[in-house]
Amino acid sequence: MSLGLKVQHSEIKKPTYRAIYHFTTPDKWKNDPQRPIYLDGEYHYYYLYNRDYPNGNGTEWRHATSTDLVHWKDDGVAIPKYTNKNGDPWTGSVVVDDNNTAGFGNGALVAIMTQPSAEGGKQEQYLWYSTDKGNTFTSYSDDPIMPNPGIADFRDPKIIWDDQAHKWVMTMAEGTKIGFYESDNLKDWHYTSGFFTENIGIVECPDLYLMQANGGTYKWVLGASANGKAIGKPNTYAYWTGNFNGKEFIPDHNEPQWLDYGFDWYGAVTFEEGKDSDKYSHRYALAWMNNWDYPDNTPTLDEGFNGMDSIVRQIELKQESDHTYRLISQPMEALNQLTSSMDHFEQIEVNGSETLNVTGDAYQLDTDISWSEIKNVGLRLRESTDKNRHVDIGILIEGQYSYVNRAFTGQPDKDGEYLESRAPFDVSKKNVHLKILVDKTSIEVFLDDGEIAYSSLIFPELNDKGISLFTEGGTAIFKNVVIKHFNKS
Repeated sequence: MSLGLKVQHSEIKKPTYRAIYHFTTPDKWKNDPQRPIYLDGEYHYYYLYNRDYPNGNGTEWRHATSTDLVHWKDDGVAIPKYTNKNGDPWTGSVVVDDNNTAGFGNGALVAIMTQPSAEGGKQEQYLWYSTDKGNTFTSYSDDPIMPNPGIADFRDPKIIWDDQAHKWVMTMAEGTKIGFYESDNLKDWHYTSGFFTENIGIVECPDLYLMQANGGTYKWVLGASANGKAIGKPNTYAYWTGNFNGKEFIPDHNEPQWLDYGFDWYGAVTFEEGKDSDKYSHRYALAWMNNWDYPDNTPTLDEGFNGMDSIVRQIELKQESDHTYRLISQPMEALNQLTSSMDHFEQIEVNGSETLNVTGDAYQLDTDISWSEIKNVGLRLRESTDKNRHVDIGILIEGQYSYVNRAFTGQPDKDGEYLESRAPFDVSKKNVHLKILVDKTSIEVFLDDGEIAYSSLIFPELNDKGISLFTEGGTAIFKNVVIKHFNKS
């Protein structure tokens, strides 16, 4: 952004940990994203923001807009905190009420979110509405439209319009259960059923949507942020495929799948592409890149802010068998417009390690790796010149898993528990495609067609920018190594 000022060369490009191409809060704090909506050619995105961080509590809804989900304009706070007798606004969702079902006018925006009530701080649901295209919202009532039914956890309402049943449907996080509700007017809600989860802790930010698989079948997807640490699973976004009859969700399988295997992809939301009439073949997704086990550990605090989102990824539903479906995800194509330069290596044979004559701290790296007999193969990124600091991405053949290891670079977990994330990998095919996105404080990895993704925070020293390829116990061929350097300005 040009301010029309002449700046001396010595003042340009002060070292910073602020991301080059990821969404970051302008200042202070952000956490949960709210599902973006598309209105008049723009995506409207709200997120939980705390202007008093780190010295005071309470979140409000801050507003940003984008035409491409890559470049964002800050539009300030749309729903301020502590403006009525109840507590601060937490997570919820906003919808465009095209048919005026709530009575605020055709096309009004209706937001329903959790607030702690003035009567004892119970988690209850309150309605706010906007008649100025989402720039400001008005509180509908100091009384909840959904009083607490007598449970500790009753939050994060997510609303969709069910085309088949012609009604609004809501999912609610209720401890280890996801509750389902229906409404004709967004004000009066009736409970229809509950979906009970097991061994993944308290669920948050539930998600429900219909998708068309690559084979043509339509399936409903139920998702939620959850913690599978106790059973060796991620602490990210769990999901089930199945059927929804307007009242209850029937899963294809009781065990959830996971949309991300990293340590920092929480509070995720998925949403429709606004420009495409085919809204079932793909969706978009983004998440808060942090973890409640270490939310305040970041070098960006020295620059006055703490809060970043993952890139927006495109998700599709892949049919793997008659009864098995899996979400696959890839970075959205619009990121390519950020490419400022590119390096390409057609083929590199590696036995040991090979350091590329390329450096960077904000880029996308693609490569195809193949091998015959080997123990371990991968890349070391954000590497220091002495080779002691780096983040590793690879395949451990003997372990039959892929991994992202941040133990050898700066990272947020002071207890050393969250150092290497893993996902099962079929090593018998002896090849893999890696797509890796690196930014100042993050790494996101997509394997093969995107069935496995990792998103994790990393805090390398700012000058650690090296790129090395490595093998252990054999030779690997790295083909079509393409590095697109990203610059947002």
